[in-house]
Amino acid sequence: RLPRFYPTEDKPRKLKNYQKSFSQHKRRLRASITPGTVLILLAGRHKGKRVVFLRQLNSGLLLVTGPYHLNGCPLRRINQKYVIATKTKLDIKGVKVPDRVNDEYFRRQKLRKPKHTEGDIFNTKKEVYSVSDERKEDQTAVDRQVLDVIRKLPEKKLLFGYLGALFSLSNNQFPHKMVF
Repeated sequence: RLPRFYPTEDKPRKLKNYQKSFSQHKRRLRASITPGTVLILLAGRHKGKRVVFLRQLNSGLLLVTGPYHLNGCPLRRINQKYVIATKTKLDIKGVKVPDRVNDEYFRRQKLRKPKHTEGDIFNTKKEVYSVSDERKEDQTAVDRQVLDVIRKLPEKKLLFGYLGALFSLSNNQFPHKMVF
């Protein structure tokens, strides 16, 4: 018996409902964001802070640093939707970010739950997250390089103040009419 359907194409086509997995997505970076650009964070616990963009990670997130010494913002990942790029740029070609700083580096560690023994169910303390020595080491290494770049500039005092100051809007200030 002959088949009812004869293929009209030699190679099968992907279905319309086929979607690429997240790992296969293209990672586009906004044209205004280049390594060394000063960004303003719009969301999260560090919103309003100005940070320096270091590079884009494989997941598409941006790797930024405060520097921690200036505004308390550590090495972090952030989505580019939650930043405003400013015209201020630093030349960070010489800044080396350790290779271990990737998406896996920022994964949350599972905190161990203490085993309950008879009688001490209520007086066991919850384990609290603390920053690892590895992270502190990487933070100081990257920040030292970024701060050295800033210190070499003629307007270093201005830039230290700029990065340390919070961004905020007051009455009759509209972000879509501003130039950053």
